[in-house]
Parts: sequence; structure tokens; C-alpha cells
Amino acid sequence: MKFSDVIGQEEVAKRLIRMVEEDRLPHALLLCGPEGSGKMALALAFASYLLSDAAPQQASSSASLFGMEPEVPQRNANADAMLAKYEHPDLHFTFPVIRPAGTSSEHKMVSDDFIREWRDMLLDGPYFTMDQWLEQMNAANQQAQIGAGESDSLIRKLSLKSSQGGYKVSIIWLPERMNQECANKILKLLEEPPHQTVFLMVSEEPGALLETIRSRTQRIDIPRLPAETIAEALVTRRGIEPDEARRFSRIANGSWQKAIAALDADSEGHQFFQLFVSLMRTAYGRDVKAMKAWSEGVAAFGRERQIRFVEYCCRMVRENFMYNFGEPELCYMTQEEETFAVRFARFINEANVIEISELFARAQRDIGQNANGKIVFYHLIIQMTVLLTKK
Repeated sequence: MKFSDVIGQEEVAKRLIRMVEEDRLPHALLLCGPEGSGKMALALAFASYLLSDAAPQQASSSASLFGMEPEVPQRNANADAMLAKYEHPDLHFTFPVIRPAGTSSEHKMVSDDFIREWRDMLLDGPYFTMDQWLEQMNAANQQAQIGAGESDSLIRKLSLKSSQGGYKVSIIWLPERMNQECANKILKLLEEPPHQTVFLMVSEEPGALLETIRSRTQRIDIPRLPAETIAEALVTRRGIEPDEARRFSRIANGSWQKAIAALDADSEGHQFFQLFVSLMRTAYGRDVKAMKAWSEGVAAFGRERQIRFVEYCCRMVRENFMYNFGEPELCYMTQEEETFAVRFARFINEANVIEISELFARAQRDIGQNANGKIVFYHLIIQMTVLLTKK
């Protein structure tokens, strides 16, 4: 992974390189930012930089780093080959894991139990979500966390000398998912870090970390990607037509993952669109049998997915309402969504938009409070039959 592979974030990359060039690299960095901003991509690129022959003693100025490593004559081909597969012996990964069915309760789950699946996902690309990782692990409805066994494993690994004589890099993805025992042991590591060890913590909820851990790291905030950056990357990396790239970049809201998901016909966003269309058509048609089948189908989702679906519906209500004003710059829809809005948008108007938005908001609240999904969604679709006729 190179800095040139990262989508945007050039200023953050230059800042990381300057830390090394100016010999002021802290032992622990906390990379914080929203999903899809490129936190993990930056962490992987920086780890590769530290562990390759583009080492601090040989680094040229950061101006030469796009894209992006300096030219170094004695580059270690073996190190590069290992880094390309994320198998470098001085690169250590910590990430949330599940306990598969049938695993002994005496076994403390560690990241190495899923290292093959982890590397496979990284090789597919450094932009991914927790839901994608759970799917990679076949987690079903399990929640992933970082337990005490992981901290013990990491302490053993980092107590060893660097196999290549340089840095040891520990990337901790979503450290906010550490349990209390693990967090306390990691804190001890941060207080007395092993020689030439760099911790790169990649977090989406830094506020959930222990204050004592945050105080022992240098925080770097990763901003959302500008729409122009996403559009350019879609054109150059994915071969998307400029007009389509611009549309997808606006929908992405600063997230490369959302932009890529919008391209996928089998993506969750596409599935949610089909469910939204079915909701509105079924409610308008007042087919009770179909309404019951729709509510039971959505209720079969896990709660997190139910919440994401309701959030999608809230967005679609907003976009269809704005579509009525005839100002394309105010709307953030895919071509598929806009095609549906041509005929549907008139049903979301001043007479009902607030009530429909509140209906979805109540459904989201009830699901979050563990209400019965079948009841929540059946009530939602029944109420929609009334609201859609308001003018």
C-alpha cells in the first residue's frame, strides 16, 4: 500500500511524512474520521512507508511523495513483497473479532484467529466497513470486540526485536471496541512502549476510548473527502463517465465506500431503494396482504440493518420533497432514484412531509429500543396509506 493509492488526503499524508523527516514521530497516533474518509488506507500506507527502505534516515523531502515514496536505490524487494500481502513480520494487526460457534469458552479470541480473512479483505481494498468485516467473518448476528486475549498476544509480539532491524508497527482498527480489560493492558503498552514501536490507532468513535489512552496518543483528524476528489477518483480509477461520477460523488457525502456502493447493482443501497419503492406502492395500493408481507420481510433484517433502512427512507423523503422545487443542485439521488422521483415526488409535499418524516423517526426510535420489528413496520406502512393521500 502506497500513499499514491490513497484517495485524496494529501495534506494528512504530507503531515505524516514530515513527522518522520523531522524526527518527531510519536509512539502512538490516533487517526480519527468518519467512515469512508480513508483512515485505514492512510494507516496502511504509513506503515508500509515506515517498514520499507524509504526509512526515516533515507527519506527525501515530502514534496517528492506524490506518488508517493521517494526513490531509494537499495529498496528491499523482500520487504516490499511482504508488505504487498500484509505479511511483514514487523506489521501487527489488531481488530474486532467474534467467537465462532463451537469455539471453546476457554479460548481467548485474538485477531490471529481471523488473520487470513483479514488479509483477504485488505487485499480487496483498504476501504471497508464493520458490516463488511462481520460478513467476511460469517458473524451472523454476533457483535465483534477486541478482548483481553488480544492485548496479551500483542504484548508478546511487541516484546520481540524487530526482524528487519527497523520499526515495529501495530495497527489497531476500531480501538473503541476494546473491552475494559484489554483497554487497560493496551494503556500499559502505551505508557511504556517497546523500543522503536509505532502504534497506529484507526478510530471512528474516539470519544468511546479511555481518556487515559487518548491522552497518550497524538490525534490526527481525517476530514471527509471533497465531492470533487471522489468524482475524479471514480473517473480515473473506475472508468465512470464524468456526469455519472459527479452524481455518485454528491450522494457519497464524503465517503469513498458509499460512492463505490452506489455503483454496485447488488449493494445494500440498491436493495433499500427497491424496498422503499415497494413500501410506497404497496401503501398507495392499500393491499393489506402485501403490506403484511412487506413488513415481515423488513422485520427479518437484523436491527442495525433495519435502522439503516429507515435512515435511507428518511433521506429519500427529503430528496423527493426537494425534487418538487425543480432545482437539480438541491437533490442528491442516483439515476435510478431520480427516475422514480419523476412520478413519485408529488406525493411528498407540504401537507405531509413533516408527518412522514416523523413517522420514520419514530420507527427508528422504536427499533433502537428493541420494539418488535413486525409491529413497527406494519404500523409504519398502515400509517403511510393515510399520509400519501394528503395534499
